Amino acid sequence: MEKHSVACIVLDGRNILIAHRNPVGQMGGRWEFPGGKREPGESDGDAVIREFLEEFGVQVRAGEAVAAASFLHDGIPVQLRAYRVFVPHDGIATAYTLTEHSEYRWVDIDDVPRFDFVDSDLLLYPEVKEYVLAQR
Repeated sequence: MEKHSVACIVLDGRNILIAHRNPVGQMGGRWEFPGGKREPGESDGDAVIREFLEEFGVQVRAGEAVAAASFLHDGIPVQLRAYRVFVPHDGIATAYTLTEHSEYRWVDIDDVPRFDFVDSDLLLYPEVKEYVLAQR
């Protein structure tokens, strides 16, 4: 059975939102593009909106597809798609409410590889970087 996951790509110029996972589970303590698993019967866009609301307490708008990757997780095929996400604010003056992460940061797209990122999101990184640079 194949699983489907979404990654949320939030931009402010060359800066991108990344989040540090709570120190639990297989990917605990690592950085990621926010997101998660698509629920049965849910579209990717609906999953983006739900995941961001659950993880950051913010209602967002899902935009276009940015990148895609396929990989195996514990022997199960996973399709991961990244989508542009539009947030109502940057989480600085009014902090996001975190449930799955210990912190979040806005970082330059070139700095993403300097963080201990989850492997699946690193598969998306080249396409995400290309997309971010094309938006300028």
